[in-house]
Amino acid sequence: MKQINTVWVFADAADRYADLISGAKKTGAKVNAVVVSEAGVQALRASGPDAVYDLAVAADGCVENYAASLAAVITGEGNLVLLDVTKRSKAFAAALSQKLGAALVNDALSLNPAADGLRVSFRTYGGLAVGTEKVLSANAVVTVSGGVFAPEAAESSADLAVTKVAYVAPANALVVKERRAKAQSAVDLTKAKRVVGVGRGIAKEADLALADALAKAIGAEVGCSRPIAEGEHWMERERYIGVSGVLLKGDVYVALGISGQIQHMVGVNDCGTIIAVNKDKNAPIFNYCDYGIVGDIYKVLPELTKALS
Repeated sequence: MKQINTVWVFADAADRYADLISGAKKTGAKVNAVVVSEAGVQALRASGPDAVYDLAVAADGCVENYAASLAAVITGEGNLVLLDVTKRSKAFAAALSQKLGAALVNDALSLNPAADGLRVSFRTYGGLAVGTEKVLSANAVVTVSGGVFAPEAAESSADLAVTKVAYVAPANALVVKERRAKAQSAVDLTKAKRVVGVGRGIAKEADLALADALAKAIGAEVGCSRPIAEGEHWMERERYIGVSGVLLKGDVYVALGISGQIQHMVGVNDCGTIIAVNKDKNAPIFNYCDYGIVGDIYKVLPELTKALS
């Protein structure tokens, strides 16, 4: 893929359009946003795409079934499709890449268009390393991790060109058997400048209040290691920090009672400063942190919060 003529942007999570469109503008000559509702069209006016393609809503509203519809309007070569990294977007991306005969790269950390082709970097080996692939196909489909691109203000366009796209049913459609409501998370840790993370050093759920107090004192959000979210279920899944959870890019990360296993540290590698509190002086996290306190979090936290309040 030696030349990117048009970048197409689709997001299952509406709040990802701003950063994806910002990145698209730096990557290709023309940016087309793809939505599945009129409300989505209105929300995009402030993001400044060159055009919007409004996909007709399928009867079941299943995002994964829109691949044939979008593939019908993406013609020629030099097309790059950027999507967010939800499970539905990844399934959509896989189906779309097959329709277009395009290379697919998931969980991209950077996109570097060059004269000899597009190079995409991504985490590999469970987050232990970063790999880079050169895209050789005429078109490409890439899912982009949150925080890779920063949203940028654009001039709002009142006369944004909107093209209606008819629904094209796939040959083998996914069938929705049941829908269950899911509670929406009140936080997006990828956008937080400061985060306090809690791990197994917290003995019981009620003690999370100690972390909340520290977070309030320093203007931070609260996240956690995997066992707290998926083992104890003390915190929502969206607050889990790690290779298969949230990847932080903030200024400060404070780890409380977290041992520092590699699966967790992958999620905080891009933080500016890491501070750790752990009673085990041999905990791996002390090999990664910028500042470390060896001590019982139940004794250290109240004093630390008091000093920072």
